[in-house]
Amino acid sequence: MKNLRKILFPFSLIYAAVTSLRNFLYDKGIKKSTAFNLPIIAVGNLSVGGTGKTPMVEYLIRLLSDKHNLAVLSRGYKRKSKGFYLANATTTIEEIGDEPFQYHSKFENIHVAVNADRVEGVNTILATLPRTDVVLLDDAFQHRKIKARFYIMLTAYNDLFYNDLVLPAGNLRECKSGVKRANVVVVTKCPKDLSEAEMLKIKSKIAIDNDKIFFSTISYHHSVTNNIEEIKISDLKNDFIAVAGIAKPEYFYEYLNCTKNECLTFPDHHFFSDQDINNILQKANNRKIITTEKDYMRLQNLLPKDQLYYLPIEMEFLKKSHVFDMEIRNIVV
Repeated sequence: MKNLRKILFPFSLIYAAVTSLRNFLYDKGIKKSTAFNLPIIAVGNLSVGGTGKTPMVEYLIRLLSDKHNLAVLSRGYKRKSKGFYLANATTTIEEIGDEPFQYHSKFENIHVAVNADRVEGVNTILATLPRTDVVLLDDAFQHRKIKARFYIMLTAYNDLFYNDLVLPAGNLRECKSGVKRANVVVVTKCPKDLSEAEMLKIKSKIAIDNDKIFFSTISYHHSVTNNIEEIKISDLKNDFIAVAGIAKPEYFYEYLNCTKNECLTFPDHHFFSDQDINNILQKANNRKIITTEKDYMRLQNLLPKDQLYYLPIEMEFLKKSHVFDMEIRNIVV
């Protein structure tokens, strides 16, 4: 792996130069960013996948949707529709993608739209839904054509951005200095017993004000569920297989205490083929199938409803959640 990184490193220098030039042009106003009169909050990261954007967006939805007319705008990765699409009662996962479909399915009091062009997307939301007063941009840290009011940058505890390299030798979408655009940084997927000393060590390596750095963990529910019933994990008794099509499924498997032989892993955002479904059913052999919430959105109409369950998760701050909440509320007043 180290030798491969050495071979790819010259290409990383080229990639870094191109992205740095692009950011310089935006920073100096040579390339134009579009700002809007309403609060826009962008959630994203410097690295490719697996930092916990979906739980973060859901945290913001729970925080804001009771008092604001909230819209979530995503690119809609791997969707089969084109251009702007506003989710409605008949929308399918293929039309908007798995993460937007999850937001749309879980939260009835928000609007969910997809558009690769975020500026056009916000303009269309405001024309279609003029009462909208807050927009959440999902995975938009590098989308410089739009100027958000507040940027939340995520970095996973076990894959911290400052230890990484730019693509293709590493997983960074741009240079580490991009962190300076963040209003806050959230270190995600931390151990629940992360020490104060370890937090200070991490803060010392992140080039923003320490008061703007937060630490969170993934809180797994004690039960798996579907549209029929809930089952406590302690009652599963290993009589199941686990299926995941997310960027980094290790935490999911570890929480379920699933042995390697009983885990089926697919690529992130994977749309399951007939052959995939047959393989899952054969592996399960009439046992329960436990999957992630995001994968459940794609699998719920493909597998028996009484056999498929998902494990709900939420993002939880280790400390200072009230400070983070106040940061957000202060920009949407």
